[in-house]
Amino acid sequence: SGPEGIARVFAYIVRRLVLMLVTLIGISIIIFVLLRVVPGNIVDILFDAAGFVDPTDKANLEKELGLNLPIYVQYLHWIGGLLHGDLGYSYVSEKPALQEILPRIPITARLAALALLFSASIGIPLGVISAVHQGSRLDYTLRVVSLSGLSLPSFWLGLLILMASVSLFGTMPIYNPDPKTWTEAFAIYAVPAMAVGFRSAALTMRITRSSMLEILRQDYIRTARAKGASETSVNYRHALKNAILPVITVIGIEAAFLIGGLIVTETVFNIPGVARFLVEALRWRDYPIVQNLVMLIAVVVVVANFTVDMLYAVIDPRIRYTD
Repeated sequence: SGPEGIARVFAYIVRRLVLMLVTLIGISIIIFVLLRVVPGNIVDILFDAAGFVDPTDKANLEKELGLNLPIYVQYLHWIGGLLHGDLGYSYVSEKPALQEILPRIPITARLAALALLFSASIGIPLGVISAVHQGSRLDYTLRVVSLSGLSLPSFWLGLLILMASVSLFGTMPIYNPDPKTWTEAFAIYAVPAMAVGFRSAALTMRITRSSMLEILRQDYIRTARAKGASETSVNYRHALKNAILPVITVIGIEAAFLIGGLIVTETVFNIPGVARFLVEALRWRDYPIVQNLVMLIAVVVVVANFTVDMLYAVIDPRIRYTD
């Protein structure tokens, strides 16, 4: 507390922000270099598809796209453009990369947010219930469900959902870019969100259960029960509050890596989001699109980890603002 405490908090935040910046710079270099060392580029693909190679035309196209420049010069051009909001142009569509990426971000963001909401709202309560009823039939049932969630690939689960929908209702959930009502919009995203969020919910549940079991054995929990506190107060006010830290870590990691799970899910459900667009850009060696999308994912991962660090210090006062 006081000026000294504020100074510690400020120094802690500054250190984390500097670490974020260094991490993003390192990731940007890795992304850029790896894309260039992979055999073949957009020029090779275009000329192979045409069935002939004119060395002069090929050299002119490489010069036009800037692929003839040294790799460090290409990198500096890209970073300089990023700092000015210029992400370059798509090699395939010849449109600004920002114009291609921006419309897809809200689609993936809605899907990821709904999947994360499903994961937390289902995984945490079921984890608490499983821990409170340890050794019961309900506990064993929930553990089997969680194991199935960790075992089933999201793309296979998505295909099962599509086949079940056709079998039961004669139709399947189809993406509509212009839903008329919010209920229709929710229905469009709910099914794929549950498919990709099932695994995350299962992991959240198991971490919650494990953490709760450890906390429920502590002396202060027995003291709370001895003083006449209700089971609800003991389980949720005392135990869950102290067991939530590892759960927050898992939710933060899952929030960052949901993009990876969405790649397959968006493909299965034909959703034109960022993840599906990344796969298409990789196939065409569309460097500006790929490196900007991967950089966007890296920013999401780093920001998610930073948010988790901040939440740690807010939720648990025992944590100090030190490295």
